[in-house]
Amino acid sequence: MFARRLIPSTAALIAFEAAARLGGFTAAAAELNQTQGAVSRQVAQLEALLGVALFTRVRQRVVLTPAGRYFADQVQDILGRLGHAAARTIAFDGDGGTLDLAILPTFGARWLIPRMGDFFARHRDVTINFSTRVRPFDLRAEGIDAAIMAAPPSLPGLVHHRFMGEMLLAVAAPSLLRDRAVTGPADVAALPLLQQETRPDSWDRWFTAHGLQRGGGQPLVFEQFLLVIRAAVAGLGAALVPSFLVKDELAAGELVPLPGGELATDGGYHLVYPADRETYGPLVAFREWLLAAP
Repeated sequence: MFARRLIPSTAALIAFEAAARLGGFTAAAAELNQTQGAVSRQVAQLEALLGVALFTRVRQRVVLTPAGRYFADQVQDILGRLGHAAARTIAFDGDGGTLDLAILPTFGARWLIPRMGDFFARHRDVTINFSTRVRPFDLRAEGIDAAIMAAPPSLPGLVHHRFMGEMLLAVAAPSLLRDRAVTGPADVAALPLLQQETRPDSWDRWFTAHGLQRGGGQPLVFEQFLLVIRAAVAGLGAALVPSFLVKDELAAGELVPLPGGELATDGGYHLVYPADRETYGPLVAFREWLLAAP
């Protein structure tokens, strides 16, 4: 339980933040359209409440004390988050606002981002802040509105929609195959293999589906599918990747399919968000657009 008696008024915090940022009461008063005396009184009341000096008065100017510098950093963060929260609360009853969206890097670059022009044309008043995640994370702890994940979330209190399936395709660069006879899935076992780190059993499942066992060599492991794809193009090994992620490389002849065809998986791509964000305006707009996307 926080100490209510120590919570200053918002007006005092705003006056202090302006004075700290601008380096004086006069400049703060001009920005806030108040008198210099009013700003000085609000800061004095704040110091009295806290029992510590926030400024040192030196002739015609004020300088933050060590306590003042610390408090100024905290107040700037608090006021920023308060304003951000207010704007996002307003967006619950409107179509505009900001959506903080975490995406898978390669999926984002190769599938989502090329389609976002259509979304923004339909929702000009929605802003999306994109960030990337590869490993599982807690949306609520990180203040993320929604995320696109390759598996349903395991944490309670989250809503998820599977909007896209996935087919895995084994591919390799022509240079890797030049001096090798690869005529069937069994020959793939002799190739060096590339693997994305969050799919540690994908090659095992691929070989099992063809009645085979993976060879004894350890695959090269990469954090992102984009790195797996570029390593495959460089001839470092065979890659097992979602087929839609390598359309460009296949069309350009940088990669070729290996024998065995596509492998259906139980996975896919999911839009995930906390249940309490379900009616948040920007999320509603993005969810409806995403679930209808071709």
